[in-house]
Amino acid sequence: MKNIAIFASGSGTNAEKIMQHFEHNAEICVSLIVCNKPGAKVLERAAKYRVPTEVITRQSFYEEKSILKILNEYGIDFVVLAGFLWLVPPYLVKAYDRRMVNIHPALLPKYGGKGMYGMNVHRAVCEAKEPQSGITIHYVNEDYDEGDIVFQATCAIDENDTPDDIAEKVRQLEHRYFPGVVEQLVRQLPSTGGAP
Repeated sequence: MKNIAIFASGSGTNAEKIMQHFEHNAEICVSLIVCNKPGAKVLERAAKYRVPTEVITRQSFYEEKSILKILNEYGIDFVVLAGFLWLVPPYLVKAYDRRMVNIHPALLPKYGGKGMYGMNVHRAVCEAKEPQSGITIHYVNEDYDEGDIVFQATCAIDENDTPDDIAEKVRQLEHRYFPGVVEQLVRQLPSTGGAP
């Protein structure tokens, strides 16, 4: 059994789609939700699927490095960032090298970097009058949105589309593709995998 941890900061719609996707999978399991905001909606979604949760503080994440111990306790093989807004510290990037992915709501390398998340991205895409947007799933490195790209999918933008319209089109792509891409990547892990 391969174990996935999902890191999320907000409502957790992508996390829920991934939990749903693996709910009856005999080989891959979402074993943990990690959240940095007490009371975030993603914690309710995790409870619905009976997935354990850990709420982390900035100090525990950046200074105490206790998340590594937690991931180890759950035997986590693969980490998925699904709307997790903190920059991943180098010790964690190293521990899960090419075993941690993020989803970004635009076609990287455009519209990435610090502060480019959620509606900030969609407003920027709209203001630039881009003909298309989409999603990028990429490995996580030590910089925002700069890891190697694994997968992209695009959607057309009409000239009358608002940032909200773009957000909805991108959300549909996220829900359609993210769980399957995660499954593909986890299945490619060496069978001797396991937590670091």
